[in-house]
Amino acid sequence: MNFIKVAAACPVTNVAHINFNVENIKDCINNALNKNCKLVVFPELCITSYTCGDLFSQQHLIEKSNLAIRRLCAFSKNKDILIAIGSPLVYNNCLYNCAYIIYNGTILGIVPKSYIPNYSEFYEKRWFTDGIDIKNKSINLTFQKNIPFGVNLIFTSGVFKFGFEICEDLWTVIPPSSYLSLGGANIIGNLSASNELVSKSKYRNSLIQNQSARCISSYVYSSAGIFESSTDLVFSGHLLISENGTILKQNNRFQRENEIITSIIDIDKLNNERLKNLSFRDSAKFLPFEVNEVTFNFIDSKVNEFDRFVHKHPFVPSDECEREDRCKEIFNIQTAALAKRLTHTGIQKSVIGISGGLDSTLALLVIVKTFDILNIPRENIITITMPGFGTTDRTYNNAVNFCKELGTDFREINIVDACLQHFKDINHLVEKHDVTYENVQARERTQILMDIANKESGLLVGTGDLSELALGWATYNGDHMSMYSVNCSVPKTLVRYLVQYAADKESSDKISEILVDILDTPVSPELLPKDKNGEIAQKTEDIVGPYELHDFFLYYFIRQNAVPKKILFLAKHAFKDIYDDKTIEKWFDKFIRRFFTQQFKRSALPDGPKVGSISLSPRGDWRMPSDASYKTWL
Repeated sequence: MNFIKVAAACPVTNVAHINFNVENIKDCINNALNKNCKLVVFPELCITSYTCGDLFSQQHLIEKSNLAIRRLCAFSKNKDILIAIGSPLVYNNCLYNCAYIIYNGTILGIVPKSYIPNYSEFYEKRWFTDGIDIKNKSINLTFQKNIPFGVNLIFTSGVFKFGFEICEDLWTVIPPSSYLSLGGANIIGNLSASNELVSKSKYRNSLIQNQSARCISSYVYSSAGIFESSTDLVFSGHLLISENGTILKQNNRFQRENEIITSIIDIDKLNNERLKNLSFRDSAKFLPFEVNEVTFNFIDSKVNEFDRFVHKHPFVPSDECEREDRCKEIFNIQTAALAKRLTHTGIQKSVIGISGGLDSTLALLVIVKTFDILNIPRENIITITMPGFGTTDRTYNNAVNFCKELGTDFREINIVDACLQHFKDINHLVEKHDVTYENVQARERTQILMDIANKESGLLVGTGDLSELALGWATYNGDHMSMYSVNCSVPKTLVRYLVQYAADKESSDKISEILVDILDTPVSPELLPKDKNGEIAQKTEDIVGPYELHDFFLYYFIRQNAVPKKILFLAKHAFKDIYDDKTIEKWFDKFIRRFFTQQFKRSALPDGPKVGSISLSPRGDWRMPSDASYKTWL
């Protein structure tokens, strides 16, 4: 597992007071070291301050800044942290705005700013020269010779590959970080001095998110703080750390003390995304330069305290507003997909089995929404409940009341007699509650639904969800089969929120009341007889394990291709207050065994829309042999 902790820092500075600035920079470095960080990125020109103006033409300022870099190199001796610090540099009678990359007493390389802004409030070209064409050069300073100099530098310690750009570089059409990422850099640092204007912080935030997504990288951004000159502009010390389109951490701007923010970066996640994304690989063909790789070795890159937030429910957004938007979007995708199938076939009726459980409830909500959009009467939705040996009054009443409140063509067909006859025909003892006993009921229900769909010229809509498909928790050629499946890429943890969303936002009081009770009902296929109190005896999560664990395993196994050791590590971190380690290991073992052995069911799935980042359709995201061995993963 390759995690690394990084920091963005904003020291208190005093314009042109180099000694003062260096002491605060040292304080931030020590703070980052105490937090076990292996990279700290400082603002642009923070040695001198960004707003020195024509003082940048003063030889004395440049000489003092060089001495400050020398002092920081000495200070960094025997410190296991990569430091990116902003300072001016004179090269061939030109002044460059540079990032000095320092490790363990040595300048590993110097990266010049590629693009020099000279518009609106910026007039950097008055002092600085752009470095976009500088590659494979070397610099000699009084205290160190042959320092690599150029925009094509990548600093590498094992799997950790660092690239750097400076402020305006990010705002350009093709930022240098795009090329550095294609060259292998998976952590980008930006040393910046971005002033504040109304709404600019939101735009900056969006730029960083999007660049980290396009580059499939981490992006560590540090901007100059409030102690820059306020003659015409104000700076806020904005600090952000992003990873592949997600902001992991950002600060409250306008702080008046030395500040750092830290976050743990998942390098394996980034590298795996790049491996899967063939467009990223193909783009590397157009890299306009050869990377100059500077190697060094961290003494110990281990993260001592793993404080990265790991969401227990990775398919479900944490933010309530984002979650609501997600639910609305998924309903739109599901209804658009079903509407297309209905209009293409010319079918004006649908058939669905309603159990009073979550999945069939969600599917019916989708059908109703689709029929309303297409102006097809709800009476054309044929809803069928099929009580069996394990059907409880609670689920039965919820199914009946829900369908009637929605105004569907509701029908009831009891399957007990048909199943008893079938047991007799195949010579199976009715007292033997094995897999045959359960599957007979599931297949009887599917046969009824299929035949009524034929009789009524309707489309049988399937109800099974992504989590059930992953575990193979479906009867082959039973509830596993339909004419179109609307829930096939919706995991169980998200099904709950979709039904809750419908209860809160899109339902009458009576329907909302029914939905809430369905949400409170234990998940069960109800294929075994009720208990002595008439309650559900067969609870799915008692048999296969908690769906929140299985959805977690599924996300990291499929979406990130994570190794078992990492999946278990993250699960134990995320669920540490809910399940003990042995419980997590037990259900992970169950997940792997069932995922591999049940592939044959996924190889014969009906059509259905992909709504999220994972689909197990054999025609889409997941193509796996049904006879692959799981033993390597256990």
